[in-house]
Amino acid sequence: MLNYNFFTYILTNYNRKVLYTGVTNDLERRLTEHYFGSDKNDSFTAKYRCFNLVWYERHQYIQHAIEREKEIKGWTRSRKNILIEAENPNWDFLNSKIMEWPPKKQ
Repeated sequence: MLNYNFFTYILTNYNRKVLYTGVTNDLERRLTEHYFGSDKNDSFTAKYRCFNLVWYERHQYIQHAIEREKEIKGWTRSRKNILIEAENPNWDFLNSKIMEWPPKKQ
């Protein structure tokens, strides 16, 4: 059986005031897209400049990642804070642990 990597993740802005929950099969690529899309006002992450990774988890199956994303999106902010702080108590930006940060424009 093949092992696949799908990720559910939470981003925040520089001041840690806004949260965005997403799902992807390539976390590095997706973080880059969020980062360089920050000057486009037509998306939530661009509007609020959310590209700082504060939490993520890996899933083998896309269905599980999507279910988890939907579950988290239905939570209150305080419950999301608890999830983040269980693994990242200082709300460190984890982007540089995943990839070279900031990314270079390609």
